[in-house]
Amino acid sequence: MKWPDHVSVYHKLREAPTSSTEAFALDVLILSERHQRPAARCVEEIMVYDYQKGAKTPLEAFMLGKFEQTWEAQEQARMHNGTSIRKLIEKVEKLEKESWDREGAVEDMGGGGG
Repeated sequence: MKWPDHVSVYHKLREAPTSSTEAFALDVLILSERHQRPAARCVEEIMVYDYQKGAKTPLEAFMLGKFEQTWEAQEQARMHNGTSIRKLIEKVEKLEKESWDREGAVEDMGGGGG
């Protein structure tokens, strides 16, 4: 990757948040827009810290609510996309069976021998 390029950065919660969550991890994908492929994968580790107390602290209620909503949206997208992927694989396998997995089928190795 080199300039000029633009990147998109995608984050995903690694685990569902709970009321006792003091730290959490985000899986990160950095995508090169020019090349339309991953440029990097990272993990961000985030700790909730109360500087007045000088200690780790659990997520506050409003934070937990938003992270729970995010987790639920991720899970719904995962299930929806998983279904779409399974349907696509089934279509490809059907196409392969119809074209390759039939009696008398011969693979063309591109030799041009006619």
